[in-house]
Amino acid sequence: MSNIVAIVGRPNVGKSTLFNRLVGRKEAIVDEQAGVTRDRHYGKSEWSGREFTVIDTGGYVTNSDDVFEEEIRKQVLLAVEESDVILFLVDVFGGITDWDEGIADILRRSRKKVLMVVNKVDNNELQYDAQLFHKLGLGELNLISSMSGSGTGDLLDLVIKALPPAPEKEDDADIPKIAIVGRPNVGKSSLVNALLGEERNIVTPVAGTTRDSVHTRYRKFNHDFFLIDTAGLRKKGKVSEDIEFYSVLRAVRTIEDSDVCLLMIDATRGIEAQDLNIFQLIQKNRKGIVILVNKWDLVEKDTHTTREVEKSIFERISPFTDIPIIFTSTVTKQRLQKVLDIAVEVAANRKQRIPTSKLNDIMLPIIENNEPPALKGKYVKIKFVTQLPTPTPQFAFFCNLPQYVKDPYKRFLENRMRENFDFKGVPIQIYFREK
Repeated sequence: MSNIVAIVGRPNVGKSTLFNRLVGRKEAIVDEQAGVTRDRHYGKSEWSGREFTVIDTGGYVTNSDDVFEEEIRKQVLLAVEESDVILFLVDVFGGITDWDEGIADILRRSRKKVLMVVNKVDNNELQYDAQLFHKLGLGELNLISSMSGSGTGDLLDLVIKALPPAPEKEDDADIPKIAIVGRPNVGKSSLVNALLGEERNIVTPVAGTTRDSVHTRYRKFNHDFFLIDTAGLRKKGKVSEDIEFYSVLRAVRTIEDSDVCLLMIDATRGIEAQDLNIFQLIQKNRKGIVILVNKWDLVEKDTHTTREVEKSIFERISPFTDIPIIFTSTVTKQRLQKVLDIAVEVAANRKQRIPTSKLNDIMLPIIENNEPPALKGKYVKIKFVTQLPTPTPQFAFFCNLPQYVKDPYKRFLENRMRENFDFKGVPIQIYFREK
């Protein structure tokens, strides 16, 4: 399973700044005003060859503007429940507050690994002031400045040591894991029941009925894979129930641990912002993607409807449009067999290895006829390409000036590769390295 590292603490101690530092990008809003982070942010981090998910738990469980204390307590309890490592962040300038003591009391009672992190420590005098936090009784202090990055490398070393050991490869590790994901109430559990031919999961019109991820081994019609039904990913600002936040965390874990995700969209509503958020989460984790437009039986159609809906979806998910789209109905069981066939095909595409000789025979002539644009009078010469020994399709192009290759040319190469090799439904990464 994937590992989750949660950042907890009272408002305005720098949780979002530390989150941005750990994931290597500015995804969380940072402001001096307390309580700016009202939703939760999920990001990927990698250190010393280990990947883990970082969660900024800065938001509220409800949209209440009441006193923070009870809501902060709920966040900490949720983090304790679902995380593998907890970073308890305090502010060296604020001293120990009642909120800090309340959070520390919860963490001391938990059995989770907690790292005590004192933020905004920029000089030796502040290092002396930080010793005050030993009173919280949570072990050694980790002094950092999330703004400048000071001390975060040592902190990450401790995080890696605290994570559970990487699991050994299981006997069934090569069996594809296909997850069904999407907003609540788009028909995910109905799809599982239709595929299995039994009422395995509870189905109701109430959004969020499925609270946990359900794994089922599927062995029919010459297919063998794990089918995973996940809890609905509701827009994070609307996650008001504690138990639904559990569902979101577990759905995130499921996406990370799957091979292919079947992203279900409600045909009566079209592709919405939350669908795009889920799509980007799948893509960020480099999983195979198949888009299912469910409830197709409820849509009034003519000869152009299918083409128009496909065009609308491709426009929203651009530039990654090499994705199969299947129009389904779990009620009429329309095209359900095709869903399985395509999902297994995408899983195979994700694992394929292209021989280096074949790659160079096809790509080098294309590059020779369409060389990268010159920049500042410098000409990029690409001499060699190879697929990296990674679990997902990643390719290295060796050249003399990798820093001068820009995104438009990377997209050109990716499109040419997709034309010549079957990577339908699979995100691929292209890197340029100095020869």
